[in-house]
Amino acid sequence: MSLAYGLITGILFGLILQRSGILNYEKQVGALRLVDMTVFKLMLTAIVVGSIGIYLFKDLGVITLSLKATSIGAQVVGGLVFGVGWALLGYCPGISAGALGEGHVDAFWGILGMLFGGVVYAIIYPAMKKYIISIGQFGKISLPQILGINHWIVIITIGVLTALLFVYFEKKGL
Repeated sequence: MSLAYGLITGILFGLILQRSGILNYEKQVGALRLVDMTVFKLMLTAIVVGSIGIYLFKDLGVITLSLKATSIGAQVVGGLVFGVGWALLGYCPGISAGALGEGHVDAFWGILGMLFGGVVYAIIYPAMKKYIISIGQFGKISLPQILGINHWIVIITIGVLTALLFVYFEKKGL
């Protein structure tokens, strides 16, 4: 049954991506140039809605969270690789599959890049673990734990800040 939920959720998310227009190269480049905030609006909305859903299910006992250990070294290197790949290709890596499904054949390079990156990471993982992942280890922590406050305070605050940011974007025509 969980596979069915995943399939249904994936189809719905794909429809949202397609209907929002962010599968188009122009929207992706507009986001990178900070002249079209559609991609960021969708990402922030997904973060807020996902946070609400995850923590609601956690509080109801439906799921348990299994946090991955925080590593500043891994975050910096991963963010740089992600950002450079997005800038070079003009597609966010995850968007490549949807863009290809929509007929944007240039997005195929993003899928190849993800596969190639996965193979390279698997090969260099021992060195990454020793030299990069070990930098800035903070253990399995979350923002509410760092702040020492209830997770709902963080989620509501992020939701309000996101709404205010959306208002700002609209006023600026972004």
